[in-house]
Amino acid sequence: MRNLLVAMGLSFVLAAGAAGAGETASAPGAKVFFDGLADGASVKSPVMVKFGIEGMEVAPAGTEMANTGHHHLFIDRPVLGEGPDGADELDANILSDEQHVHFGKGQTETSLELAPGEHTLQLVLADKDHIPHNPPVVSNLITITVE
Repeated sequence: MRNLLVAMGLSFVLAAGAAGAGETASAPGAKVFFDGLADGASVKSPVMVKFGIEGMEVAPAGTEMANTGHHHLFIDRPVLGEGPDGADELDANILSDEQHVHFGKGQTETSLELAPGEHTLQLVLADKDHIPHNPPVVSNLITITVE
């Protein structure tokens, strides 16, 4: 009986750990995109960036509800999955810095001050713990030029 309880406890711990490792399911066909900002666009700073979403809903970070997440904006960095140090990003919390902007209050737009020149942008939807969904809900990487 004791071995059974230990095994059950270990199973619970392993299952809880897996839940935080990119295991939050995304809705089939869900997508995020830039609303009104196209790949190749020439813009002036500050740049208004609106986040579009279909097939899921936006909710603040920490909200534990099916088919929800919050936006993260990747700026001037490789696409999701190709971390700066080569690490797998699909099962880890998204960083929070100049290249990884979190919108944990459920925001759906922002105004960005960007230096003149080319910049890349990508939207990534993440779960309550800032971990990408499974499968990931990401936009195409777009390149804009700030005049």
